Amino acid sequence: MAAVSEDEKRYRKIKDKVRKAILDYGLIKDGDRILIGLSGGKDSLALLDLLGDRSRIFQPRFELVAAHIVMTNIPYHSDQAYLRDFAARYDIPFVLHETSFDASTDTRKSPCFLCSWTRRKALFEIAKANSCNKIALGHHQDDILETLLMNLTHQGAFSTMPPKLKMDKFEMEIIRPLCLVPEKELIWLAAWQEYKKQVKNCPYESGSNRSDMKRILQQLEDINPEARYSLWGSMTNIQEQYLPQKIKPKK
Repeated sequence: MAAVSEDEKRYRKIKDKVRKAILDYGLIKDGDRILIGLSGGKDSLALLDLLGDRSRIFQPRFELVAAHIVMTNIPYHSDQAYLRDFAARYDIPFVLHETSFDASTDTRKSPCFLCSWTRRKALFEIAKANSCNKIALGHHQDDILETLLMNLTHQGAFSTMPPKLKMDKFEMEIIRPLCLVPEKELIWLAAWQEYKKQVKNCPYESGSNRSDMKRILQQLEDINPEARYSLWGSMTNIQEQYLPQKIKPKK
């Protein structure tokens, strides 16, 4: 029997984290037909790679469809042929969809929010058109923790992007199978698998607070190397008796 390389061992650990996320949070069930939002970045390529590989396993049985959305007013140049071929490795149908948004229509919302919502709405439409009951997004553990920190800092809310979210309005579930995978492991995977980088030049990216939260998360890990796991655990360990409680005024 051939020895397993260190790279293969590392890859298996990533696959184990995806498997754990699927089981712990009930992300995938038998008979699911899942639309993958394939932006072309390392995270979505890894998501397609990992779910495509997992779809060949007997349980649970599920089908995949990949969708790439082109935002015509954002200079994001993706190699559509590469993405189509990437999906074809696992015999996954590939859908190309073009759309756009006008940042001047709602000045109360940031362009990043409007862009994200336009993409998300398109994904819902594509999912319904292709008989999918779930949409899989490539958000990793860092994304979720950074969103937690952002909401605490800017919204005064203890909330984030959950591993599974039921969208009643659209009769759809959003799932995040990479929720337990740190970004650094996906960076390694992208280099190991030689994912082709897409060219992005978003004019609104500098206005995002996410880069600030990324630095804060790194600073917390510098203080405590286990900080990310403490933050993750805190979301299911709410000790209300040690938090301020609003006193309702007497009538």
